[in-house]
Amino acid sequence: MKTLLSSPKPQSWSHALQSQLVPGRAYRRAELVEKSNAVDRHLSELVANGNIKKLAQGLYYKPKQSRFGPLPPNERQLIEAFLGDKVFLNFSPSVYNTVGLGTTQLYNTTVVYNHKRHGVFKLGNRQFSFRVKPRFPKTLSAEFLFVDLLNNLSELAEDQDEVLQKAKIKVISFDQTRLRKTADSYGSAATRKLLRVWLHG
Repeated sequence: MKTLLSSPKPQSWSHALQSQLVPGRAYRRAELVEKSNAVDRHLSELVANGNIKKLAQGLYYKPKQSRFGPLPPNERQLIEAFLGDKVFLNFSPSVYNTVGLGTTQLYNTTVVYNHKRHGVFKLGNRQFSFRVKPRFPKTLSAEFLFVDLLNNLSELAEDQDEVLQKAKIKVISFDQTRLRKTADSYGSAATRKLLRVWLHG
């Protein structure tokens, strides 16, 4: 006499989905469709059980456990999952303070230059300002930060006149060839004009 095998309980399908997710990694819903026969229901179950976290619409994260509790997702991997793209530059505006222009403000937003998304988004407990740019470097450099600070000075919580005075003095400390190339590639029209005046003044 044959024994009939019972079908898996619905919850077991969500557990099967969970087992395929790597702790510490963020996932877009579109990535998970092929891993589940009812992805939205299974994701809802896993979120309700605390097995995964919903970071934003269509974006999920499986917590990685440590002795101090669950760890937040790696920022770069989180952005990559949100964009569905590996080409971007992320940084905090607080890094402008390293340029040496007397800026001191600290910011809790991460800026993301990219080719796809524009706007301010909250992913988990962090805020990101996505800005579509035609060009941006792969990594930060002193010249890029100097140029980018001038590009965005009006948005920063700093005394603009004081920063500009210090920037005019600081400009001679940079490699002039690299600074000109950086300004030509990434500077706004106003920044390029200002640097031409300073470098030829």
